[in-house]
Amino acid sequence: MADLLYLDDLKVGQRFASTGSLTVDEARIKSFAAEFDPQPFHLDDAAARPTLFGGLAASGWHTAAMTMKLVTDGGIPIAGGIIGASGELTWPKPTRPGDVLRVTAEVLEITPSKSRPDRGMITMRIETQNQKDEAVQVFTVKMVVPRRTPAG
Repeated sequence: MADLLYLDDLKVGQRFASTGSLTVDEARIKSFAAEFDPQPFHLDDAAARPTLFGGLAASGWHTAAMTMKLVTDGGIPIAGGIIGASGELTWPKPTRPGDVLRVTAEVLEITPSKSRPDRGMITMRIETQNQKDEAVQVFTVKMVVPRRTPAG
């Protein structure tokens, strides 16, 4: 595993990539949907065909969960863990059975806290891509990151 990074170690423009990938399984799409997002286009391929998806598609929340797995399994080695404060999430393309997902991320902004010298915030753009290099999710997130040495 890579060395853990603190706010002081990060630079705007710094990039990260997941060390592994995840293959999307049709049975997992359906089981996730049955429990958390039971809509026909996530549960049944035939029911999904006449929808705007044109076939079975993973729930966006399932894609988000898979993204988190890729991020925490070595994609972004932030000390203290991945702690989101807010964000904007988009799904430009559906995630399909058989897709092989990977994650790339870029630091967009770094803001040390004025009131809490032991931490700061970063803004990252985390993109989940399939095997065709198509973005299936884009998450622009503000994350809380500890400082190596509190300022002061």
